[in-house]
Amino acid sequence: MRTHLVRYSLLASAMVLPAVTTQAADINPVLLTQAEFKLLSEDLGSVVSFKPLIPAESMGITGFDVGIAVTGTKLQNRPVWEKAAAGSSIPSTLPVPMLRVHKGLPFNIDIGASYAKVPSTNIKITGGELRWAFVPGGVATPALAVRASLSSLSGVDRLKLRTTGFDVSISKGFAFLTPYVGAGTVKVKSTPDGAGLASESFSQSKVFGGLNLNFGLANVVFEGDKTGKATSYGVKFGLRF
Repeated sequence: MRTHLVRYSLLASAMVLPAVTTQAADINPVLLTQAEFKLLSEDLGSVVSFKPLIPAESMGITGFDVGIAVTGTKLQNRPVWEKAAAGSSIPSTLPVPMLRVHKGLPFNIDIGASYAKVPSTNIKITGGELRWAFVPGGVATPALAVRASLSSLSGVDRLKLRTTGFDVSISKGFAFLTPYVGAGTVKVKSTPDGAGLASESFSQSKVFGGLNLNFGLANVVFEGDKTGKATSYGVKFGLRF
């Protein structure tokens, strides 16, 4: 059965990873009206917001998880993106490949960090989380965790965007399978540089769910996430020890 799951994992990644090569363009908010800038900021908030890609349970003080991931976010305002890109073509689903690392700490606390560069654009994303499994979970009980996260956009000369998030999640392991779900909120602060545009600040709801598959040291995660109106799907491959 594990062999079949690995094959399915590789098939899923083969469908997601080609999107990384999709051509896009540099984003310039100066080209937008205030209303359009708000729509762009809503999409960017969904893209930039920290994606868990990990169950609720703590990894323990010696735990370490490192991997590569790619998410794809379905843009809700693609025409606005293309206007901000001076007419260049923008994919309907924006790919975000990233590096991920998580480390277990005492008291069922984990920390995590991520770094991403959206292909063929000037968009870079850094993020981090602090997660506390206030109910550690066990053989018969699920784990419950609260998470505070922060992410920021860089590389776009005339735009600063930051998200702060808070969510609660639950997970339960069954052999090498650990499903998880969670919900929370994301605060988005989007600040343009000049061009007569005003800053936008708003909150977006967040729901997510995923499945963690562990094969000894090898670890695979599949996740769906809806932040605001935009839906993202992601897959992560890594090592956990």
